[in-house]
Amino acid sequence: MFADRAYDHDKYRKQVQAVGVTPVIARRGVAHGSGLGKYRWVVEQTFALLHWFRRLRIRWEIRDDIHEAFLRLGCAIICFRRMINLQLC
Repeated sequence: MFADRAYDHDKYRKQVQAVGVTPVIARRGVAHGSGLGKYRWVVEQTFALLHWFRRLRIRWEIRDDIHEAFLRLGCAIICFRRMINLQLC
């Protein structure tokens, strides 16, 4: 599991290790790129890509199912664009 500096605490490391997962958490007080620079923060990148869709940036829908439908559509568009860039389709 990869995490940013906000989770740099022994409590979180022990919780993750208790379920059998190896934590890779950036350390506080160390310069950025402290050994974790080669890993991509997939969740943060996904949120950044989804925020390109105005409807997902600010949640206007009251119903959860409609919001989830737009979220799935946004993810599908992102995947399709990546496949086009890799020329897989």
